Formats: sequence, structure tokens, C-alpha cells
Amino acid sequence: MSIRKRTWTNGKGEEKTAWVVDYADGKGTRRLKTFAKKKDADQFAATAKVEVREGSHVADNASVTVKAAGAFWIATGEQDGLERSSIDQRKRHLQLHIEPFIGQTLLSHFTVPGAREFADKLRENGRSPAMVRKVMGSLASIFSDAQERGLATRNPVKDLRGARRRGKERQADKRQKSRLKIGVDIPTREEIKAIVGAATGRWRPLLISAIFTGMRSSELRGLRWQDVDFERAQISVHQRADDYGEIGRPKSEAGERTIPVPPMVVNALREWKLACPRRPTGDIDAAGNPVKELHYVFPTGSGNIESRSNMTKRGFLPTQVMAGVTVPSDERDDAGEVVLVGKYGGMHALRHFYASWSINRPQDGGLGLPPKVIQERLGHSSIMMTMDVYGHLFPRGDDADEMAAAERSLLG
Repeated sequence: MSIRKRTWTNGKGEEKTAWVVDYADGKGTRRLKTFAKKKDADQFAATAKVEVREGSHVADNASVTVKAAGAFWIATGEQDGLERSSIDQRKRHLQLHIEPFIGQTLLSHFTVPGAREFADKLRENGRSPAMVRKVMGSLASIFSDAQERGLATRNPVKDLRGARRRGKERQADKRQKSRLKIGVDIPTREEIKAIVGAATGRWRPLLISAIFTGMRSSELRGLRWQDVDFERAQISVHQRADDYGEIGRPKSEAGERTIPVPPMVVNALREWKLACPRRPTGDIDAAGNPVKELHYVFPTGSGNIESRSNMTKRGFLPTQVMAGVTVPSDERDDAGEVVLVGKYGGMHALRHFYASWSINRPQDGGLGLPPKVIQERLGHSSIMMTMDVYGHLFPRGDDADEMAAAERSLLG
């Protein structure tokens, strides 16, 4: 590695001077980098020498912009078979939040202070704390993909102080954020009773099934009648429908499962099957009429896959209002009264209830199932996921009644 002074005369006859760092990168390729001041050249040479020795140096002309790296990142997701919704989320994060601020920045020029400044810009421009976290996570993923391609040597986002915390601290934060509360995130037993009592029409079998199976809304949308076993009182999950109405496998291998159901679900589905819309098969019968078949359990009026928003906005939310499970909104009606809306914004709240019902002791009106069985019923990929989200709901072994029983057993 050498530093030399370069002198030349421009078109106006003026003498110009620059300092050139001449070196070979980690792959042995000769690189030249020019500086106006010798101290800048000396500083770069010292840094590059260490980086080349450590195998962490990437020259500017071997790097790419954040925008180009983001395009590679999206292509990687498509090659890995990510769901369409995940790819679309990557595109939104890149186009709406990353490119406007740092899209033209070279990866080799992006530093830890730059990552901190970018996060601050997101906040200053109206991004919510949750959105900032998600976008910073996407940016970290872009740098990880670029590292694998040899376009970057460091991941400045992961080097931020908040991202460098120990694993135990991150897990503790994760558990704290995931600590669901009864009556806030999870409907109470009284609220579930009211919802079941208020549910009518095509939404009744859907909501009852969601409450007593814990199935994800995507799994309910993709459920077929052939997956419902009335004789054995169980439902098998073999597929799901994404937000675009495309059928695919469950979210994980553990998502393919069989769930026993109570008589209320069996009876509601038996009754619903008689009125369930059928979908066209594409065939015509002898009279020239289209042949239709029972296929999806909770379809649209034409027998096709129902949308997630319809299930929530036309089914779950209005049923909560009829059941009195409401909270005040920011809107007022024509009479000036505050408009009440459904308390729980999405059907995932019913999945949370199913988990809590499975955890609760029989004397408290629950099933009292062990964690491993609950994991299997919910279709979680690992027991850690189940315990991280619902571990705080399990009854403590040192509750007063249990302590008294243990004392009697020990002392006779």
C-alpha cells in the first residue's frame, strides 16, 4: 500500500494536486482512491490496511447503493419462496421508508452513526416507533444479504447500541412485549359468552370455530369440508389462504395438525353445511346448469375464498357491538353521541382466548392442557414460541390452594 502525490494541469492552465492511495484489496485487485488532502489519504490508508488484513474491506467501486442492495434483498426473498405478502412488505419498506432517505448511499459509506441518523429521520418524518423498528429490521436484513454477496463487510444496523444487547436482555424484552393481558388483548370468559350469544347468520359458525379451535384466520379461510370430521369431532389443518386468496401450506410444518372440537362447534358446522354456498366446478349438467360443489367451509356468497377484512369488518367487529363488547371511538353520530366499536380489532384475539382457555385449570373453566399439547393445538413451530407468548398465563405451582394441599400432604 502506498500514498503518492499527483500533480496535473487542468484545461485553464491551473496546476492541481491530489493524493492517491494505491493498494490491493482482499482479493488482490488493485485499487486507487484519490483525496484532496494528505491527512485524509493517510487516514484511509491506515484503516484500509487493517480492513484488508482482517478481510473486511470493500472498495467503493465494488460496493453498491442501498437501493441496489435492497433490490438484491427482494430477489433473494423471491428465490427463497417467501409469501407474496412478505415480498410486498419488503418492497413497501424499501420504496416508502428507506430509498427516500438513504437510497443513493453506498453500503461502504454507511456507518453506525449513519444508521442512528436514519432512525432519527424516520421518527422526525412521522413514522411510528413500531414502524421504525420494522424498517430498521429490514435495513439490517438488507446489509446481511449484501454481506453474503460480498458487497458489504459490516452491518451498521446490528452494531447499534440497542441491537448489541445480550441475548438474555433481548429475550426478556420480547417476553415483556408479548405479555398479553386478559380483557385487553385476550377476551374474558364473559365477553366470549356474549359474543357467542350475539353471533348470528353466516358469522356464527365462523366465530364459534375460531373461539374453540384457535385456528388462524388464514387457516379458517382455507378450511375445506373434507377437513372436518363430524364423527370424530375434529378438524384437520392442511392448508391456508394468504391475503391474496392463494392456497398454500400452513405457516410451518407444525401448522399441519388435527384439533379436537367441542359439541358446539360440531353442531354449528352441521347446521351451517346445509346453507353453505357452493362454488362452481366449471362443469355443466344435463339441463345446462352450472355444477356446484361444497368446498370451503367459510366462503364468500359465490363459494370462493373469503377475505380477511370481510371476516373482521362484517363479522367479528359488528358481532362485538351487538354483544356489548365495545370501546368508545373518536367518532360521533348525528346526535353527537360517541360511537362504540368492537373492543378487539382482529380475530387473532380469539386465537389468544383459545390459548388461555386451553391453559386455564378445569376448576377455572379451562382445559388444563400441558404446554406441549397447547403448542401442537396452536400449530406453533416450537415450544419456546408458545411459552414466550403465553407462559405467564400458566397457573403457578405455589398458589395458595396448591401450597395448602402440599402442606397437608407433607405433614399429614
